Amino acid sequence: MREAILPEKLRGWRAKLSAKAKQEKRFRFYSLYELVSHPVTIQTAWAQVRANGGAPGIDGVSIEQIEKEGEGNFLEAIRCELKEKRYRTGAVRRVYIEKANGKKRPLGIPNLRDRVVQSAVVLILEPIFEADFLDCSYGFRPERGAHDALETIRQNLVSGRCAIYDADLEGYFDSIAHDKLMACVRMRVVDGSVLRLIKQWLQAPVEEEDEKGKKQRRRNDKGTPQGGVISPLLANIYLHWFDRAFHSREGPARQLKAVLVRYADDFVILMRTPSKELIKFVEEKIENWLGLKINREKTRLIDLQAEEETLDFLGYSFRLAHDRYGRKLRYWAMRPSRKALARERQKLRMMTNFTRCHQPLPALITELNVHLKGWSNYFRRGYSRSAFRQINQYVRLRLCFHLRRRSQRSWRPSKGTSVYAHLAELGLHYL
Repeated sequence: MREAILPEKLRGWRAKLSAKAKQEKRFRFYSLYELVSHPVTIQTAWAQVRANGGAPGIDGVSIEQIEKEGEGNFLEAIRCELKEKRYRTGAVRRVYIEKANGKKRPLGIPNLRDRVVQSAVVLILEPIFEADFLDCSYGFRPERGAHDALETIRQNLVSGRCAIYDADLEGYFDSIAHDKLMACVRMRVVDGSVLRLIKQWLQAPVEEEDEKGKKQRRRNDKGTPQGGVISPLLANIYLHWFDRAFHSREGPARQLKAVLVRYADDFVILMRTPSKELIKFVEEKIENWLGLKINREKTRLIDLQAEEETLDFLGYSFRLAHDRYGRKLRYWAMRPSRKALARERQKLRMMTNFTRCHQPLPALITELNVHLKGWSNYFRRGYSRSAFRQINQYVRLRLCFHLRRRSQRSWRPSKGTSVYAHLAELGLHYL
């Protein structure tokens, strides 16, 4: 939720917290719990959770159910539990989502009650830690995003920083050490009640189904559930200390004039010439200092000036390309990566498969249009025309196949009208 649309009282609190944190870099905030449990904060937190949607947690309570039964009683119960310090977190429901490489990513889904309280804590803690976060961090931060990180990479490539250290952290969200993370939080927050809330969420039991469908619960001794509202903030707090070390007097930013671009746990380091010292520094800080693990199979040091060498980051691919007329003129091409295109085709296949035959065609096209507009808004940067043409062609082919499959009779458009013209009449959005 943007700062401008927050309630005036909450905006005032956040502004004061931010100003204090910026003025006194070593100040530790000790009286925050009352702000977290205030009705204005709880109401705003609920508005955020409701806007984000999402599946129910372990208790099965959905947003629609709360709205039907009355959100007033639901929020008042949360506020009373917090005020009387009776609040206890529920278990986290673990599900797995498939990744592009065929592996599965664990996702933790807290129940709605916990998501509201986590959102309330984020509303109060975020301005404090935002005052400390460095410009090299772009993920899950107000007024910053993936496009800003991508533009920073492009500018540095143009300026000659073509030696890239492309890092991959293995299971970052599940590997964070609780004691070290809490130490990072206590650098700024010493309110015991708020710290106890965070510790509850870190140690919340995780419930998942095994291959036989039997539910199992276990306690977390490390990590923060990827899917929790507070997890992105905690992840940034933890890696902030790597950012600081990188930009310290002995760090690569000063010693090697290297540039760090980090989006949550994904980061690249750009420099003019490859450096073994930098690799040693990163491995020391990430593995020995923070206790994380670098995936050496996916981590690489590349020179983007080499022929056919590419850098994939946040769905985009960077490479040094020749102009279309075969001249020696070369430029930095930034376009959707092959993996991003493969993921999009897979998504479109799912949206037009045989289970959608019952859905009215106008409704299906409306759903496709919403998805395609969102996808094109993200990938509109750089040289995306070729990728957009590929997706346009794929959507039309999928819909042609879908139309013929909807009935036992072979479907054909009316005489004098092509399939593509028929789809255009139905309002299909073209990228």
